[in-house]
Amino acid sequence: MEFLVDYGLFIAKTITILVALAIAVAIVASAAMKNKKSEEDVVDVEKLNERFDDYKELMTSAILPSEQLKKKKKEEKKQEKLEKKKHKKDTKSADPKRRVFVASFDGDVKASEVDELRKIITTMLTVASKDDEVVIKLESQGGMVHSYGLAASQLVRITNKGIPLTVCVDKVAASGGYMMACVANKVISAPFAILGSIGVVAQLPNFHRLLKKSNVDYEMYTAGEYKRTLTMFGENTEKGREKFVEDLEDTHELFKQYVAEHRPVVDVADVATGEIWFGTRALEKKLVDEIKTSDEYLLELSESADIYELSISPKKNVLEKLGVAVANGVDTAITRVFNLISQRYYS
Repeated sequence: MEFLVDYGLFIAKTITILVALAIAVAIVASAAMKNKKSEEDVVDVEKLNERFDDYKELMTSAILPSEQLKKKKKEEKKQEKLEKKKHKKDTKSADPKRRVFVASFDGDVKASEVDELRKIITTMLTVASKDDEVVIKLESQGGMVHSYGLAASQLVRITNKGIPLTVCVDKVAASGGYMMACVANKVISAPFAILGSIGVVAQLPNFHRLLKKSNVDYEMYTAGEYKRTLTMFGENTEKGREKFVEDLEDTHELFKQYVAEHRPVVDVADVATGEIWFGTRALEKKLVDEIKTSDEYLLELSESADIYELSISPKKNVLEKLGVAVANGVDTAITRVFNLISQRYYS
C-alpha cells in the first residue's frame, strides 16, 4: 500500500512538472510570435580593439616568464590609472578619438546580402561623421547588374556624407564586385586578390531545333518590337540578336562611365576589356591604391582609433526558439525526475 502511495505521489509530481513545462513552452511561443519582427535583423556591434587586446594578452602570457609577466601587468595597471586621471582632466579640451566602422559584404550572383548591407550602413550613418572612417571588407565575383548597382549605391551613401570609405579586398572583387569597390576613396587589396572584369556577359541555351525535331511548336506573343529579343524555345532572329548585343554594349558603357566617375585615376579604356588582374598588377593599373590585407590594415588602425565591427545576427524563427526552450525544459524535467527517484529509493 505504501508503495502505491509513493508511486502516486511520484506520478503527480511528474505530471505537475510536465504541465509547467507545457505552459512555459506556450508562453515562449506566444512571446516569440509577438516579437518576431522586432527580433529580426538585429545589428550587432563589437569593438575590435578589445579583441586585439585579448590576442596580445594571450600571447604575452604564453611568452613571458611568470615573474616578468607579473611585473608587466603591475606596470600596465599603474599606467592605466595614470591615463584615467589624465583623461578626466583633459576630457573637456581633448579631441575625441577617431572611430572606424567595419562591415563585411560577401556577394553572390544576386548580391543577396545587399539588404543586410543597407541596414548596417543606415546604422553607421546615424553616428558616423567626416572625422570617422568606414571600412568594407568586400568579396564578390559579381553578378546581376541591377543587384550590384543597388549594392554600389549603398556605398555611395557613405561618400555622399563626406565620410572616408575604404574597401578591402582579400580574395576577389570582380565585375559587379569591382563596381562596388570603385566607389571607395581608397581600395586596398591582398597581393593575389582578383580585381577587374569590367565587362558584361550574358548567355542562354536555345532548344528550338530540338523542339522542331520532336514536332513540338512553341508560340510566344509580345506587344512591343523588342519586348523579347532572344528566347530559349522559339526561333531567334538576327534582328533580335543584334538588339540583344546592343543592350549589352549599352550596359557595358554605363559600367565604364560609372568606374570613370568614381575612380578617375583609372584609364577606363585600358581596363574595361573584361580582363582580371591580381592585386599587384591591379596596383599598376591603378585599380587599387595599396597592397595589404584587411587584417593588417585594421590592426594598424587599432593603434590610433576605436574600431567597431557591425554585423547582422542570424535570424531565429519560432521553431528554432521553441526548440531551445523545449530542450532546456526537458533537460530540467528529466533532472528533477531523477532527483525524485534518488530521494525516494536511495536515501
